[in-house]
Amino acid sequence: MRRTLHAVLAMVLLPLAAAFTLLTSQPAAAASLTRVTGFGNNPTNLNMYLYVPFHLASRPAVLVLVHYCGGSAGGIFGGNGHDYVTAADRYGYIIVLPEATRSGHCFDVSSPAALRRNGGSDSTGIMSMVGYTRQHYNVDPARIVVSGFSSGAMMTNVLAAEYPDVFSAASAFSGVPAGCFATRDGSQWNSQCSGGNVIKSAQQWGDLARSMDPGYTGGYPRMQLWHGTTDTTLAYPNFGEEIKQWTNLHGIGQTPAATDRPQSAWTRTRYGGTGPQAPVEGISIAGTGHTLPQPGMLARAITFLGLDS
Repeated sequence: MRRTLHAVLAMVLLPLAAAFTLLTSQPAAAASLTRVTGFGNNPTNLNMYLYVPFHLASRPAVLVLVHYCGGSAGGIFGGNGHDYVTAADRYGYIIVLPEATRSGHCFDVSSPAALRRNGGSDSTGIMSMVGYTRQHYNVDPARIVVSGFSSGAMMTNVLAAEYPDVFSAASAFSGVPAGCFATRDGSQWNSQCSGGNVIKSAQQWGDLARSMDPGYTGGYPRMQLWHGTTDTTLAYPNFGEEIKQWTNLHGIGQTPAATDRPQSAWTRTRYGGTGPQAPVEGISIAGTGHTLPQPGMLARAITFLGLDS
């Protein structure tokens, strides 16, 4: 009788054990991009998406990742920003992905409201997303950073200028200086700026950024800037104007402390320091248009932003 019972139990338990072994041997599924609603003041009706990796650091950094014109949170998450996502899985940081909902899906970096701290445009909504994330997760406040491409790069410059007490670092791919795209007629497009025709002194650019948060007297985020030399959408002269602005905000000269070529087409200049997290870093890409980032670039940005620490 006992032998019969043992045989029956074996027939039942062995398949279950095999199934358990099969399930536990499969690779873990990746976390998913999640829509968040009711996150706070959102005057321009942005969408908020959040990526929280399964293996979250005990004191995670936060990356605000801002998409390009015509883009979406899902598009940058699964497309040219995906290296940030795989790094989040490795290092345990959170990604906040704002999504523009207006026609054209560009971010407002032009209106007076957009270019003032807590002014009531897209930057205000994005900061509500940051505030929501800080309330719900044990975020390291010293490692809240921002990066974006094209329209998102312009917003990266604006956010770093308006909220220098929040962001510790920024990385902008194919952008323009904070305030360069300003308009007064309700238009979101400034052809003079996009064409690289708005030229100012370093002091003028710095003063323009400082006017976005006039009561602030502290330091500014370190800034990494990327630009293609043949960009015709946001012309290459904007790269030099960004460098002027951010070196002035850091109180350092425009003569590089170090210049090198990490790749044959790249020229990297560092200002105020020579290490991988210099106060200002610029990388120009010879023969490249409005097609950034390209392979290998986000790995450099991850180090600059301090997301791999």
